[in-house]
Amino acid sequence: MRRPEHADALNQNGLRVTGTHEFHASVHAAHDPAALPEFDLGIVSCKATQTVEAVRPVAHLFKKGAILSSQNGLGGEEIIAELTKTFVIRGTTFMSGTRHSDTHVQYELDTATWMGPFEPTCTPFALVREAAELICASGLKAVALEDARPAQWSKLIFNASVNAVSALTELPHSYHFALEKEFTDLGHLLHALIGEGKQVAAGLGIELHEDPWEMNKIGARTDHPPSMLYDVRHKLKTEVDFLGGAIAREARRAGIPAPLHTALYRLIKGKEAAWSYDGKKHAAVQRQT
Repeated sequence: MRRPEHADALNQNGLRVTGTHEFHASVHAAHDPAALPEFDLGIVSCKATQTVEAVRPVAHLFKKGAILSSQNGLGGEEIIAELTKTFVIRGTTFMSGTRHSDTHVQYELDTATWMGPFEPTCTPFALVREAAELICASGLKAVALEDARPAQWSKLIFNASVNAVSALTELPHSYHFALEKEFTDLGHLLHALIGEGKQVAAGLGIELHEDPWEMNKIGARTDHPPSMLYDVRHKLKTEVDFLGGAIAREARRAGIPAPLHTALYRLIKGKEAAWSYDGKKHAAVQRQT
């Protein structure tokens, strides 16, 4: 962990989980990579923008093991593989939670993590299956897939659409995202974004594992604050390059139209630029009548 006080709090007080599950767990947390042994399996679940910062200090600890990326969007596996030179597992999770403190997390959606080999690292499927079984034995849910790209794209399309709209409206993932009764309802925009993402996936030859619109309807019941909403509220760099930006770039590379995702991607990049742009200091002019 990057904060010593976070590790200390977990070691002293454990982790409290509320929501769909209620329990308290004792954990062993560390912030110093030098204090850690080598590992057989690692799980990277940080924001995609923090992958290098999180993985580089511990990359050498997985020389004989494997790492599962359960991050948002596209591109995390490539970064992990470059840093660790070991087996990488392509992972997608629909689980969600809200962090209330360093020792308290509210668990909101109890769903499976989909896992498959990351092809460039030639990860054996038997290793993926073993990792999935280990996660299931812990009480969580995981499914091993020989090809996890359809699952990853299902989550990508859902996540890119919801996160972009949340970042621009500053609404949590609420009922507004699935509402299509009135002309002004946000559900129309979400449906169009998801439909566009489906067209991009189909153009790339990817048959989706799940329907992103159904995923959106489930998530809209939670009022969960998406990751990019947190970033916008705190004026932090968002994950948009790995989400809507990834769809826009893949569509452009393949010559597939994706005007909605491209427009929202550019708007969010503009929003990020506004946080550090002071502009020219124009003197106020008072008009007289």
